[in-house]
Amino acid sequence: MSPPMGDEGARYGFEAFDCAPALRLEAHERVSKLQNEAMVHRLEKIEEMLERLEKRLWLAVYGVVGAILVQAFQPLLAAMP
Repeated sequence: MSPPMGDEGARYGFEAFDCAPALRLEAHERVSKLQNEAMVHRLEKIEEMLERLEKRLWLAVYGVVGAILVQAFQPLLAAMP
């Protein structure tokens, strides 16, 4: 007996139906997708925060180097006539 020609989901004269395991699997896939998207969003936020922190650290390094250079050249500038 062959399936009816018009219905893609129907087999042997019965209607297509969703069974409980298939519904559970689909729900699990949707939850996994949402969790994955949330994790990607959190990782992007963490990357942005790390970039800002890196900029602040470099600014602090340049500030310390600048302060050391000022202290090193201050006696030279004071000794010049």
